[in-house]
Amino acid sequence: MEIEMKIKGLVIDPISKMPIVVLEDIKKERMLPIWIGVFEANAISLKMEDVHTPRPMTHDLIMNFLNEFGATVEKIVVTDVRDNTFYANIHCQHHGQAIVIDSRPSDAIALSLRMEAPVFVEENVVEKAQSLKFDENLEDSEKLRKWLENLEPEDFGKYKM
Repeated sequence: MEIEMKIKGLVIDPISKMPIVVLEDIKKERMLPIWIGVFEANAISLKMEDVHTPRPMTHDLIMNFLNEFGATVEKIVVTDVRDNTFYANIHCQHHGQAIVIDSRPSDAIALSLRMEAPVFVEENVVEKAQSLKFDENLEDSEKLRKWLENLEPEDFGKYKM
């Protein structure tokens, strides 16, 4: 079963200093943090903050290709997590034909923002992510988990690179 989620925001992991995109289900009952790369975080941040660049960035280019060829993005789905690595699919339509494209979640999320497509996560991914080892140090892992659970809207301010 797929759970619809919204992008709650971007934060920096206080332990690893890596960006995290935080997804939250539409009922605001569950959150899913996904650690992503700096470039992908920048692509997500640019769109979330409605920043226009003088030339198309990679995800803008992909959107332009899809639009030019008459394809739409119906949804993106985070489908799996294995060995602390998340997997996603981009579900497209092109002239009535369904096309599913393998993707990193960060790229799929950046594209979904540009194409105004909904984000879903397979329920088993949310369940698996609850038991992910965030860090070998259990104390740090618990601190991080508590920190994520207690995030407030103001914690998601402007994303600084």
